[in-house]
Formats: sequence, C-alpha cells, structure tokens
Amino acid sequence: MTGTPDVSVVVAVYNTMPYLTECLNSLIGQSIGRDRLEIVAVDDGSTDDSGAELDRFAERYPDTVKVLHQANSGGPAAPSNRALDIATGRYVYFIGSDDYLGEEALERMVACADEHGSDVVVGKMVGTNGRYVHQALYKESNPDISLTDSALPWTLANTKLFRRELVEAHKLRFPEHLPVGSDQPFTIEACVRAKKISVVADYTCYYAVKRGDASNITYRADHLARLRCTAEIMDFTAGLVEAGPERDALLRRHFTWELAKLVQDDFPALDSERRSEVCAGIARLADAYFTDGIRDAMDVKRRVRICLAQAGAVDELCEAITSEKEQGAPPFVVEGEHAYARYPGFRDPRIDLSDRCFELVGEAVPGRLAKGTELLASDWEQDGDRITYTASLRLPVLGDVDGAVLRLAQGAMPKSADKPGARKLPAGHELPQPVGEFTTEPAEDGAATVLHARVPLERRTVKLGARVYLDVAGSTYEIPVRGKGKPMPLARRWGAYEDPYRASATVNPKGRVVIATAPLYPPKQSLPSRVKSALARRLKLRSKSGSASSKPSGAPTSGSKRK
Repeated sequence: MTGTPDVSVVVAVYNTMPYLTECLNSLIGQSIGRDRLEIVAVDDGSTDDSGAELDRFAERYPDTVKVLHQANSGGPAAPSNRALDIATGRYVYFIGSDDYLGEEALERMVACADEHGSDVVVGKMVGTNGRYVHQALYKESNPDISLTDSALPWTLANTKLFRRELVEAHKLRFPEHLPVGSDQPFTIEACVRAKKISVVADYTCYYAVKRGDASNITYRADHLARLRCTAEIMDFTAGLVEAGPERDALLRRHFTWELAKLVQDDFPALDSERRSEVCAGIARLADAYFTDGIRDAMDVKRRVRICLAQAGAVDELCEAITSEKEQGAPPFVVEGEHAYARYPGFRDPRIDLSDRCFELVGEAVPGRLAKGTELLASDWEQDGDRITYTASLRLPVLGDVDGAVLRLAQGAMPKSADKPGARKLPAGHELPQPVGEFTTEPAEDGAATVLHARVPLERRTVKLGARVYLDVAGSTYEIPVRGKGKPMPLARRWGAYEDPYRASATVNPKGRVVIATAPLYPPKQSLPSRVKSALARRLKLRSKSGSASSKPSGAPTSGSKRK
C-alpha cells in the first residue's frame, strides 16, 4: 500500500477462533482493494490461537495488516483505542472479531461518504445464528438522517464508518473502564458531532454472529454491572445533549432495552438485596430522565416495570413478572375511550402510580387480545328447521365490554394479522349489525369477561370465520377464535327433510374456527353441464402439458446440470 489508505479497519481480538479467520478473510477480500485498505488488529491477550492467526495474516499481507499484541484489558475498549492511535485511513471502521463483512461493504460505504460528505455511514447489518439486530434503520438508504428522525438511537454499536478527522478533532475514544457498552459513548458523541450521517441499506454490509456458546461479551455481565454501565452511558448522553426531543429519542432506547432487560424473567430469582439495588438504580435514572414523552412511547409491559421499579415496589414488580410469565398478559380494564393493563400495582394507593403508567396504546393491543381470548365451549342448538351456533369465550377485558359480539365473517383476514393473531380495524371501517344474541358476565376468577354467543345459521353454501369484535380505547378489534386443541361439535344435519343442509365446525391450518354450511346432497349436474365440465378439465390439462413441452429442447430441467 502506498499513500494514505481510504479506510482503516479496527479489529479488537480476544479468543475468537475459529470465527476470527472468517472475519479476516472477509476483510482481505473486500472489493475496495488492499491498496485502499488498512487493517489494524490488536490481540488483547488471547489464550487461544487468535494471536497466531493474526500473525499469519500479517505475514501473508504485510502491506495491509498491522498486528499489535497486549496484555488482556478486560474488554474491547483498550485495544480499539490503541488501534485508533496508529490508524492512518481517511475513514475508520470497527468490526467485531467474530463477525464478517459483505464483499462490497467498505467500497459502498466509502463511496457514500465521499459522495455526500458524510461523517458517519451506517451499513446494513443482519444477525446470524439467532443474533438479534434491530432492522428499522435499514428500510431504505438515506444520505442524511439524524438522531431524532430515524431509528439510529436503536443502532448505537460502533460498527460504522467514521471520518477520522471527526474522531481526532474531538479526541473520541472508548471508555476503558466499561465492561459492556463502551462503544455507545463513542458512537453517540460521533453522531452528535457529525455534520451528516448516512445509511446504506440496499446491501448487507455487516453480518453479526452469535457464537455457538453465546460467549460474546454482550451476552455476559451481571445485573449490577449492566446497570452501572447503562447509568454512565445515560449520564454521558445527558451531558452531551440538552433536555428535549433529541435526548428523549436517545434515552428512550436505554429505558426500553438496557433498563427493561434488568427486570425480565430472571429478576425475581435475584436475592432481595440485589433486587433492591437494581430498582434503586433504575429509580435514580427514571427520576432524572423518564419524561412523559419517553414513558408514553414505550409499550405497556416495559413501561409498567420501569414505573414499579421507580416507585420501589419490588414485590409488585416480582409479581408482575412472575404472573405474566406463568399466566400471560393481564386483563384490560376498559373505561370509555381508555384501557388499562391490570398489572399488580394498578390503582394501589400504597404505590400511587398514575393510570397513565398502565394505559394501553398502539400496537400492543391486538396481540394481547388474541393471546387472552379463549374458546371455552361451542355447540349447536336445533329448533325444527333452524340451527344456531353457540359459543362461550373468555375475553381478557374487564369493565365496559357490553358491546362484545361474535360474528361469522366471510373472507380471509389480512396477513398482517397473522403474527399478532388479531387486528385493529381501520378508522371508519363499517361492520354489519351483529346477528344473534350476546351476553357477558365476569369470569369466576374475576380476571376476565365471559362472552356467551348464539348465532343462527343461514341456508347457503359458505365458509365463515368465527371472530370476536371488541371495542377497546376507542378502536374496534377483530379477533379470530382459536380452536386448536379444543373439541369441536360434531357436524349436524338440519333443515327440511327433502332439502337438508349440513353444518360443521372445523379448525383451519392457522388454528382458527371455521363454520361451514352446504346442502347435504349437492344437486347433480345435468348431462350438458357434466360434458362442459369434462371439456374444461381436459383443456386445462392440455394447457399445462403444452406449457411444459414448450421449453427449448436444450434447456436444463430441475435436477439436471449443464455440462
């Protein structure tokens, strides 16, 4: 390499074989070319073969790879700082030594920075082996984003391209005393100082690997260590960014991810002293930074846990976590245009939390309704020539639920409803008047409402989905009735003796109840109709046969290979 390289890639290494080899190969093979590339790798006292592997690459590519060895420092910050001290590229890029890059990653990111004058470029990242990587930032490429108008606050790892002039002008370095999260202060300050931040989303630049033994440093560290690191990062951010929307956009991430992770399923198993310490630490940060804007933007599950910790309600917090793990989400309390999740602590005068902490907003509602709606019983009622489908359902709501009904709806629900298992109907959506009789009563345990429905069937050939319709907080939700694992009533014959119909209740491949009606004896086709149907089938078969034979004689077929 001659002259100044376009990009210096910093690799902090500690015991990452065999992943390190793939990482280094992905760097050496970059389409940007080795003459424009500098790799600075620092072995942080590895005890496996990582140091030897680095030396092997340095010996093979002496003009591209620089290797330093040092005693173990306990984290990636110190080796990254040492690499920065000797990096010479116009840009600097950081990669985890167990991860790897797409072949064109550096070329594309450097080109983006040069074209748009970007100080920071974020290349699309994906996870492998089950590693989670937040994807919202990568919906589309964008030459100019900020911390407040994008998902950048959810992507604060240092795995980005930074203009080295920016790094050195502000003396940006990694805090070496932080065991986890040491890249966040560096990334946050770089993004705050940057004149322009760009996103390359049309190419997968970075592959983040979760090791088979889950030994990445992110997956280690105890509750108190993570709390201390998060507190320092949040305080650092508050000192850098004045109170307001930009600070809220950044710190919302820390309440939603880092702090909320401290009060997950493993929290009740901590000893009482540690639980109290964790809650006290969260309370200190919540008192300082948990604005109404951050609170209202969070999902209710995490919001309630942060609020309970802030209030020092350790027992109620443990109960909220344990009961949700064992029994699922709590019921909603519906009051006019508002709905609240009845977690422990709701309207408890000893804790005195506002209702807003428990209020349901946004897209949490469909999934919670779907999970809590349970088919208790279903059957047929017959009266002469008439038949009625009856069902009793447990609904995870309390309060103003008199409008709950069961409808037999025609047509499939949109695929967007598949993951949550229900959907909120669009504003202005009009539903037909419900058919049948409906009553509600409190469940025996007082934690839900039971809906009893009687829906008469019509004499026609049709398949209808059984769906509950429920008004919650000013919106109507459509919840398909789940029948998987539930006994369905046997099919029934009904109607006039000379023209009987058949009614059946089945469960479709998505696990939803479907009610089907049709004549028991479908009318036989006339001779002309049978001839017409046979001809149509024969033409269809010929059409398929013709399309298969229309391939060029030399074209490969499935299972064959060109020679």
